[in-house]
Amino acid sequence: MKTMSKRPTIRDVAAEAGVSKSLVSLAYSSPNSVSEQRKAKILQAAEKLGYAPNFLARSLAADSGTFIAILIADLHNPLFVEIADQVRVRLESEGRHYYITSAMIRNEDGVPYLDKQTLKSIIDLRPESLLVIGSIPKIELLEELPKSLPIIIASGVPIGIPRAQTVRTDELKGMRLVVDHLVELGHKNIAHISGVSSVVAKDRAAGYEAAMKANNLEKYINIVKAKTDDEVAGYQMAELLLKSKNPPTAIACFNDLHAIGAQAAIINLKAKVALVGYDNTYLSGLSQISLTSIDPGNKEIANKCADLLLTDEIATNFTYESTPTLLVRNSSIKASR
Repeated sequence: MKTMSKRPTIRDVAAEAGVSKSLVSLAYSSPNSVSEQRKAKILQAAEKLGYAPNFLARSLAADSGTFIAILIADLHNPLFVEIADQVRVRLESEGRHYYITSAMIRNEDGVPYLDKQTLKSIIDLRPESLLVIGSIPKIELLEELPKSLPIIIASGVPIGIPRAQTVRTDELKGMRLVVDHLVELGHKNIAHISGVSSVVAKDRAAGYEAAMKANNLEKYINIVKAKTDDEVAGYQMAELLLKSKNPPTAIACFNDLHAIGAQAAIINLKAKVALVGYDNTYLSGLSQISLTSIDPGNKEIANKCADLLLTDEIATNFTYESTPTLLVRNSSIKASR
């Protein structure tokens, strides 16, 4: 029988390179503090032995964390995944370790809630900082985390977490762009499909309402609230609107997923309705969908988050707002009535 060889350890690498175990550890945790000559010897020894450092184990053993924890609010929403991916690229380029997981799970009705067990597991691993992408239920529970842990919220609002840093877009300006665009196309009866009870959803609904009033369209204000933030809810809410006594000629949606569901309802009911999403996910640009959407400044948000994660100076109660832009595609049609 063949016996499996043991996994090489940091002690084996030290012996092979002829250096101390602490120097090997330093070469991985703080490579700039080790001379190029010694670092080269250590890396050559590690490659020869097939050694790979366990950053999670190092984080548990260290006085402070050695990796960045990234919690994605909803893996079903491509916006959050796109932001996480851009942050990951930046962290990789700087040689930083990170751990990505979802912060939420869904019940049988598809309603998301905070995954406390996952959150506890991440905190037990002692990250050096925490990035939360998107809005999560009961986000105020994060305030119970160690005060020494920097918290950054991307595309969300840190209600109840005064020490958090926030990177988001100007929701009011984004919805003003949507409504003004539809008005330019001749629409007056513009409805809004709002998201689940999050501050972002409330801000976008408030932005829609303010923009309608600014265009003297108060009598047409019509907000329907979805139970979830996915395409199923978008379909249901659009169907409700289109079958009403006074169906809208245009629909402004909380996000792209709502808009994609609404688009299916429009097609099935053979309606002629202008449609605008929000978030400018990759789905909106697909030729079959061609959805007009607001780009919140996704790349700008991701890069700003990476800047904050990579800096040694952590500012509390800091907010950075990106500038939204409107990307016009085929779902923008002129009013026919």
